[in-house]
Amino acid sequence: MPVDVRYLTDPACSWSWAYEPRLRRLMAEFGDELRWTFVMGGLARDYGAPGGSDAAEAAPDGWGVHAWLLAHWLEVSAEGDMPCDPLLWRESPLRSTYPACLAVKAAAEQAADGGHAYLRALREGLLCFRRKLDTTEALVEEARRARLDVERFRIDLGSHAIVEAFGADLEEVRAVPDEARDLGRVMGSGARERLPFPTLVLVGEDGSRRWVYGYRPYEEIAAAACAAGARPAADGGPDVPAALGRFGRMATAEVAAVCDLPRPRAASELWRLAVEWRVARIPVLSGELWELA
Repeated sequence: MPVDVRYLTDPACSWSWAYEPRLRRLMAEFGDELRWTFVMGGLARDYGAPGGSDAAEAAPDGWGVHAWLLAHWLEVSAEGDMPCDPLLWRESPLRSTYPACLAVKAAAEQAADGGHAYLRALREGLLCFRRKLDTTEALVEEARRARLDVERFRIDLGSHAIVEAFGADLEEVRAVPDEARDLGRVMGSGARERLPFPTLVLVGEDGSRRWVYGYRPYEEIAAAACAAGARPAADGGPDVPAALGRFGRMATAEVAAVCDLPRPRAASELWRLAVEWRVARIPVLSGELWELA
């Protein structure tokens, strides 16, 4: 019986973007041993309102929220070795992440993967391609690119059921266990207290829960999966084309993680395949993504 994994995140969370190599490695190594649910955390109700986001509190005196977010995205993407283009915050800043969270819940209504591919598309759009994904039409266009049933998506996006589903997610990320407080892994305070993004909750067959709070090493994540009852595949990682075929666009760090390669070797292999016209490079301000040609 697969271990249920509840992934607490937000489409615009830069630390979740940095986490993608570890997340995809977990998916590759454990496969069907894990069953995923994507819990949308509502990172920012309103970036422009007092108390409307963590960024408003984190920005130093004299910094605007958007300027701080631009610098923060660059810093976090460098930490995770993931490409990023934070000029979104200068050219067309988001007002809220709530619309994108609702859109992921709507995608989950029809997508066999629980909305994971759509969530990834939003991450790329926001963090790599400067797409202002906080309006219905922009989110519908992403659904079209993801080959979802656009009319059904539009109806679901405007439904009370999706609002209620997102509301349940918000309650979940704000239900902070004592363990998280003891470890100092709580974000915000008072009414805005919540778990950090990303957080994984692994639910074993007996109902026991194991938590991985925040941006943690892969070894800690894999150990929690094993403790919950999941077993990794015995074979090694896939080759580079197979990894790209499974996951779609990938950063070099993701290829290295999924294929179990040193980063320099992963980069060399990607460039070799690009010269052979087997993969295509997609430039991003601070790096690149790769996909099958």
